[in-house]
Amino acid sequence: MGQIGIWQIVIVAVVVVLLFGRGKISELMGDVAKGINSFKKGLNDESADDDKNAIENKPSEQVSVESEHKDKVN
Repeated sequence: MGQIGIWQIVIVAVVVVLLFGRGKISELMGDVAKGINSFKKGLNDESADDDKNAIENKPSEQVSVESEHKDKVN
């Protein structure tokens, strides 16, 4: 009684198609796909920016370590 069967899923699907129509559902799914793609693109851009910042910051960290080493030696 607590489990969802195939007939309940079919009835819900039929009701959704009747309420929204085929065109509206396909348009909605297209919008969802565009949103997912832009989200993934944003994540990729962010990780690329992080990599770029890590590369830019890395030489300055090495210089500061070298200068500290020179200070300790002198």
